[in-house]
Order: sequence, then structure tokens, then C-alpha cells
Amino acid sequence: PPRILTLEEPVLHMDHCIAFAVHGNPAPTLHWLHNGQVLRETEIIRMEFYQQGEVSEGCLLFNKPTHYNNGNYTIVATNQLGSANQTIKGHFLEKPFPAVSGLFSFQMQYTPKFLSVDSKASSFQVSIAVGLAAFACVLLVVLFIMINKYGRRSKFGMKG
Repeated sequence: PPRILTLEEPVLHMDHCIAFAVHGNPAPTLHWLHNGQVLRETEIIRMEFYQQGEVSEGCLLFNKPTHYNNGNYTIVATNQLGSANQTIKGHFLEKPFPAVSGLFSFQMQYTPKFLSVDSKASSFQVSIAVGLAAFACVLLVVLFIMINKYGRRSKFGMKG
């Protein structure tokens, strides 16, 4: 029956690699489980191995794994005489943010001081902003008229 000789924690080479070596005669078929579920090979996760006599050596390769790939990885080797399996923990990245429900409850409990203003102060600030914007528009219109009116005369009486 098959026997798992080595199963190593993930190491970064070109890709992250969970190295393994399996002995068996006849040569066992290999497949992987991730947290107890069958692991499908994709362009991100793939298995590469070579058979040398009765020993299969290889890697379960991960191309830029994320925190979703963290978990328990189990190699299962099976042939006509039996099966063997072994599990190892794979940890690639930490979760980037806390749980979503915790994030929203934190935001609802904490309101920054500069955001908590009463309605009178808020309406006063809005009226100041609108007044400044109106003044800037009037100033731009006056400048445009001045440039068009006085900018047409040629300097020093020269004609173009």
C-alpha cells in the first residue's frame, strides 16, 4: 500500500510549494483535500510531481495565494492495495480586515467629533460655501469681460 514519506509546510520558491514524497507499488494516484473538501486544480493551484521508481515526489504549487487559501491540506494516495493520507496546515496571508459585522458596528458606535455638528452650524457652513462659490463665479465673469474688452487693442498702435 502507499506510504507518505514526507509532507512539508509551504515554502516560497517561484511559487509557494507544499513538497511531498509518496512511496507505493503499484504507483498510487494522488489527490488533495482543502479543509476536508476535494481540491480542484486551477491556474492558481496545481500539482506537479514526477515518478522515480516506486517514489513520487513533487509539489502542490500556489501562484500568489491569499488568505482564502489558508487551511488544512491533506494529500491522499491510493492504489489497489490501500490508501494513505496526511494533513498539514498551510498559512499564506493574514485576513486584511476584521469581520464585516464587527467593522460596521464599530463605525456606527464611533462618530468623529468633526462630523457631529448641529443643524444651525451646518446650515451656516453651507451658506458660507455657497457665498464663496458665487463670489468666485462673479469674479471669473468680470475678468473674462475685462480681458475681452481691453485685450483687443494692439499695443503701441501696431496693427497685426
